[in-house]
Order: sequence, then C-alpha cells, then structure tokens
Amino acid sequence: MTTTRHLMTPGDVATRSGVAISALHFYERNGLIESERTTGNQRRYRRDVLRRIGFIRVSQRVGIPLADIAASLATLPDGRTPTKQDWARLSRTWRTELDARINRLESLRDDLDGCIGCGCLSLRSCTLYNPDDVLAERGTGAIRLDRDQDSGGRGR
Repeated sequence: MTTTRHLMTPGDVATRSGVAISALHFYERNGLIESERTTGNQRRYRRDVLRRIGFIRVSQRVGIPLADIAASLATLPDGRTPTKQDWARLSRTWRTELDARINRLESLRDDLDGCIGCGCLSLRSCTLYNPDDVLAERGTGAIRLDRDQDSGGRGR
C-alpha cells in the first residue's frame, strides 16, 4: 500500500487533471481508474492516476467510446498506467474504426452539400433522409397525408 503522503485527494486530482470529481467517481465505477480508501473511508488516488486520466481524456477526444477505453485499459497488466508503447498499440487497434467514422462523416458532408436548398422535396432520392433508398423497398415513395382527410374534412 502506498503511504498516505504520496496519495492525492479527489479534489487534488480534479484540479490537476481538469476533470470534475463526479467524473473521477464515474471513471472509478466503470473500472477506468482505482482509488484506495483511508481509515475514514475517504478516497485517495495514487499520482499515476493523472496519466491514466490523461489517456482516457485523449482517447475520448478522438472519439473512442468509454467502453472501448475500459476494455483497452483492462489489457494492461495489473492495471498499470499506459506507456507510450501501450498507446501506440492501442491506437493501432482503434485506427480502423476511426477511419470508418471519418469516411462516414466525409460522405455525410458530401451528401449535405448536394442537399442544400432542396427543401427535402425529394424524399424518395434524398441520401440524408433516405439513405440507400430504403423507402423504395417499402413502396413507391413517401406517403402524403391529406390534410382534409386528417382534419375530418374540416379544411386546412
């Protein structure tokens, strides 16, 4: 066990890492970080938790879901702090998913450019509203509700 003078309070960790104390508790509940308890049952963190939080924050910033971050951290022996080599290995495993996300975003951006000004008058062929023309599989096009019928014949 680490001596008490080498441990940090949640407030100290929050100040140094830039994350809220509630985020520390959340990370701990989800197995991303660990704390030790004092005899008064107060949380204390080892100093290396700051590097682990840095790893979590950078991973989140590039779009990695927390579940994937937790799974990656779980591959480290004895819950140790990730090293530069660990980051390189883990980031390689995430690269394929990140590349796929980038491709989806670029496609969305390109489709959006063609959509500006259409007013969604072409629901049958709109690649944003009707990706891969899935509405064509359901029939001949979008169904339009007649307002006169919808309002019981009382008009618009």
